[in-house]
Amino acid sequence: MAFHVEGLVAIVVFYLAILAVGIWAAWKTKNTGSEGDRSEAIIVGGRDIGLLVGGFTMTATWVGGGYINGTAEAVYVPGYGLAWAQAPIGYSLSLVLGGLFFAKPMRSKGYVTMLDPFQQLYGKRMGGLLFIPALMGEMFWAAAIFSALGATISVIIDLNVNISVIISALIATMYTLVGGLYSVAYTDVVQLFCIFLGLWISVPFAMSHPAVTDIGFTAVHQVHQEPWLGSINSLDIYTWLDNFLLLTLGGIPWQAYFQRVLSSSSATYAQVLSFLAAFGCLVMALPAVLIGAIGASTAWNETGYGVPDPMSNKEADMILPIVLQYLCPVYISFFGLGAVSAAVMSSADSSILSASSMFARNIYQLSFRQNASDREIVWVMRITVFLFGASATAMALLASSVYGLWYLSSDLVYIIIFPQLLCVLFVKGTNTYGAIAGYLFGLVLRITGGEPYLYLQPLIYYPGCYPDENNIYIQRFPFKTLAMLTSFFTNIIVSYLAKYLFESGILPPKLDFLDAVVARYSREHMDKATLVKSDNIVLNELAPVNPRHSLTLSSTFTNKEAFNYVDSSPELSNTEDN
Repeated sequence: MAFHVEGLVAIVVFYLAILAVGIWAAWKTKNTGSEGDRSEAIIVGGRDIGLLVGGFTMTATWVGGGYINGTAEAVYVPGYGLAWAQAPIGYSLSLVLGGLFFAKPMRSKGYVTMLDPFQQLYGKRMGGLLFIPALMGEMFWAAAIFSALGATISVIIDLNVNISVIISALIATMYTLVGGLYSVAYTDVVQLFCIFLGLWISVPFAMSHPAVTDIGFTAVHQVHQEPWLGSINSLDIYTWLDNFLLLTLGGIPWQAYFQRVLSSSSATYAQVLSFLAAFGCLVMALPAVLIGAIGASTAWNETGYGVPDPMSNKEADMILPIVLQYLCPVYISFFGLGAVSAAVMSSADSSILSASSMFARNIYQLSFRQNASDREIVWVMRITVFLFGASATAMALLASSVYGLWYLSSDLVYIIIFPQLLCVLFVKGTNTYGAIAGYLFGLVLRITGGEPYLYLQPLIYYPGCYPDENNIYIQRFPFKTLAMLTSFFTNIIVSYLAKYLFESGILPPKLDFLDAVVARYSREHMDKATLVKSDNIVLNELAPVNPRHSLTLSSTFTNKEAFNYVDSSPELSNTEDN
């Protein structure tokens, strides 16, 4: 394949435009707010992200290269089809559920990162443990989409994969480094516009190619391959449900999502942003679905691609750029390529910023340097943005199973962080002992279930498992959801058991080594003024609650405060009993 100068020029123009917008947004950040809250401006944009920009950036966080390429691939692959393209519906429902139940309690309490409520209730040790799966998810996600971008660019313009990955990562890291959330948000607006325009322009040209059969006919009739609508085998229904719940519920506890929620000017705005992004995810998936359907309806031997077809060549994951390359005019394919590369950066920059935000605030500041100056936190964030960007790039270039690592880490987000988030927001009385037990039980059940992408054999063989072509056993049983539910109920049971044992005197107070039940004032609890600002939360909510012995089951179990979203104020705070 010849090197295409025109394609390189198109990519350069896209990247320069995005970089220019990122630098402008960084300048805007510098002139926003006082010097005293510069770190907060970088993490949550000064909490004044509007509906338009906020809706775009929250949508672009999910609509990345993996979302676009993965949806097209699922529709194209014979035997799967649209029935298995779960990401558009799953992520949209995730955003709806996040808006209905999680956005308001998180934003109304003025948190800065997703890990704040965990460190508030469970202490800094537990916050550090939960940082591990959260960081893994963000980093491996960024690495996976950088890897996809390199392969995409190499398909169309025959540019060296390593060079394309490094340049893309450098640009995304550069504007994130200087501008924080403002740069990420405003570049997301440009990137989402590019994706929408680039893919929709490509669809009519690809659909009208002589080698393409009417996609309405191939949806239900076998022509070049099985119908692209697909079907769900009765044996695979539990696998389908397990994966769907992972996308829907596991899509909530991500710092990239809560960073947008917490940057909203109010709790109501945070909810509206979630609903707008849910609609945006569905709309942005449509061209990807159509491109996958076009790929399944094409006689590839009548195109420049030749034989065998992409599926036989094991290039099904590249069906979107292949359709752009061989079914569209040259100038259209280059414009579409720019759109795909923009999609990748719109997710990669969010992941890098999310990881650095959690580290700078929840690990460095709240765990080690509670008296750190704002300037110091800003520099820690800049250094970690660079380090995490470089790490994601290295993994994209060197790791052969980066997608397998991302699948495993995203499972951990669903199995470990989601049940912990439910407990910390909605279940009254959970403590550090229950959180640690739930964490460990969920982790063990997930690891022992195996992971085909990493060639990990399961240690527990659930009903219906079978060996694949590599003799790695595949689980049909919904063991991921089982692990999540086990983690959730273990947290509650162990928390109440520990509370009962200490309060009844069966265990002496000296054995409460985590200060989670007996101690009224614990070194493990953050300084109240450090965690949140006094104008965002009633400060007394942060104090550990005195042990109470006579409580009904319903009042003990349910955290009613999570459902009563009363905005706190300094006046209200002053009237509370200390």
